Amino acid sequence: MFRITHYLRGLAQRQPRPSMPPPARPTGPVVIWNLIRRCNLTCKHCYALSADHNYPGELSTAEIYAVMDDLKGFGVPVLILSGGEPLLHPDWEAIARRSKAMGFYTGLSTNGTLIDAGVAARIADVGFDYVGISLDGLRETHDKFRRLDGAFDASLAAVRHLHAQKVKVGLRYTMTALNAHDLGPLLDLMRAEGAQKFYFSHLNYAGRGNIHRAKDAHHRATREAMDQLFARAWEAVQQGYDEEYVSGNNDADGPYLLQWVAQYLPHLDTTALRRRLVAWGGNSSGINVANIDNEGRVHPDTMWWHHNLGNVRERPFSAIWPDLTDPVMAGLKRQPRPVEGRCATCAHLMICGGNTRVRAQQTTGNPWAEDPGCYLTDEEIRAHPAGLASRLQGEGESVMAG
Repeated sequence: MFRITHYLRGLAQRQPRPSMPPPARPTGPVVIWNLIRRCNLTCKHCYALSADHNYPGELSTAEIYAVMDDLKGFGVPVLILSGGEPLLHPDWEAIARRSKAMGFYTGLSTNGTLIDAGVAARIADVGFDYVGISLDGLRETHDKFRRLDGAFDASLAAVRHLHAQKVKVGLRYTMTALNAHDLGPLLDLMRAEGAQKFYFSHLNYAGRGNIHRAKDAHHRATREAMDQLFARAWEAVQQGYDEEYVSGNNDADGPYLLQWVAQYLPHLDTTALRRRLVAWGGNSSGINVANIDNEGRVHPDTMWWHHNLGNVRERPFSAIWPDLTDPVMAGLKRQPRPVEGRCATCAHLMICGGNTRVRAQQTTGNPWAEDPGCYLTDEEIRAHPAGLASRLQGEGESVMAG
């Protein structure tokens, strides 16, 4: 996850020569846990290929509790309860309460359609630290993506119910060529509804998203979207809005932010920002982010469901995660990673970490090939960051005005 607001706020607070301390080293990976595969929706870009029926072989609640004990001992700080639709798990509330009692930062990733006023009150009572609700666009777009008329209205109602309960809630948006036009309206909706976070996800080539990768937004559209997102985040920082903007699944966003700042905020010194981005290090698959699926299999992240590192029924997570006998896991943990092609010679490799390896693996069969999702040009990955502002002269005024 790329914390756009975090870096822009650092620039705003430390003009003209920001000095940002290095980030604290995580005690363990963030674990995104697919408690259940069942979902009441069949979304076009679902990485889990979920449907509305029960799946055999899922971890029992007792098994989940045992894994939680191991995760705590291993130093995992964050549990994100996901699915499928996690609210369909019969024991979601008990699991979440136990997570909070154990001291985990506990998040919920949901489509929101099952959250009425009563469920929102239960979520608030549990004490979830954050709830992310997926919206693919405004009503017509969202319902088409979710393959359910009324899905948008139900999810938006969930945002309002949670807001009324003073639960921190954010919108999650995955951009494709089919919904890129709704990014601006969604950002406006976020602000109008008082949502505190916006998560922009680039389409990754996994699950149902892999099936639809031919319809992924072209690189030009991606750049325009990031320009828009950075501009909105900078506006929020300048105006003091309680809003957070983050992105995921394309770590070229880090170098691109350097380019954006150099072009649109030339009075700011990006030296410390670059150091901060290098300290961040880009893609965290297999390092600071992990996934456990509904049957207990461990994956480098949620987009690697086709790659199994082991099962918590057979070995504890604490034994699986540091094991480097798996060649993909060994490569992910190497610094720098053994990337090839454009990625191997990129001037920003220490920032993006080689980007999202699953796209290369899905398109070429080689996890270390250059990332086809990188939207930086050959010239840009060779250039010094200070020289990147020459891109598309004159565009800055129109972006910042928007």
